Amino acid sequence: MMTSVDTDLIRVLADPLRLQIVTLLAQETLCTTHLVEETGARQTNLSNHLKVLREAGVVETEPCGRFTYYRLRPDVIDALAGQFASLAQTARATSEANLKRSCP
Repeated sequence: MMTSVDTDLIRVLADPLRLQIVTLLAQETLCTTHLVEETGARQTNLSNHLKVLREAGVVETEPCGRFTYYRLRPDVIDALAGQFASLAQTARATSEANLKRSCP
């Protein structure tokens, strides 16, 4: 049983600021101005990180007048969590069966 985890998504979420953004968006839908206030990041830096999250499908946007609101896509996080759960299940089964490859 071979299990893989979406490494591209892990790279996207591995950045501390992007992880902070995702954590904030899990609690409420926010615009860039709110995210600048909450994170202390510069607006241009934050916009670049939001672009990466958008392109990875982690967040979606909602235009509202001159502002853009960002919302977390929980299905993407659920899918990643499912991949990690499957990986843990495989590791548990391997450990219980005491599987190890013999050395040449």
